[in-house]
Amino acid sequence: RKPETGMSMIRARTGGNGQPFNLGEVTVTRCALKIADGTMGVAYIKGRAHRHAELAALFDALLQDETRHDEIEGRVIAPLERNGQERKATMQRKAAATRVDFFTMATGRKAK
Repeated sequence: RKPETGMSMIRARTGGNGQPFNLGEVTVTRCALKIADGTMGVAYIKGRAHRHAELAALFDALLQDETRHDEIEGRVIAPLERNGQERKATMQRKAAATRVDFFTMATGRKAK
C-alpha cells in the first residue's frame, strides 16, 4: 500500500494521570509494503513525509530477517539513534541558555 496521510487524535491526561481529554490532532503518514521474500513492513510516522514512511516500512520488513537484523541495527538504526540523541541534547542546551529564573520581589526567594 502506498503512503497515505491522515489525522490522528492525540489524547492526554490532566496532570499526567488524571481524566483523559482530547489534546488535539496530528498529521500521520502510514505505509505498508511487502519485500521480495514476502515479509511485510509497516510504518506510521508523525507528519506528511511519504518517503520517510516508505523507508521506515522497508526497514521494518528488513529487520524481521534474522540474517540482516544485526547489520541493519549497527549500520542504520544505531547511527540514527545517536543522531537523534545529539539533536535532542543540542536543543536542550539551547533552551537552557535562554532560561530565566524568576524570583519574588517581596521576599527575594525563587518562585516554585
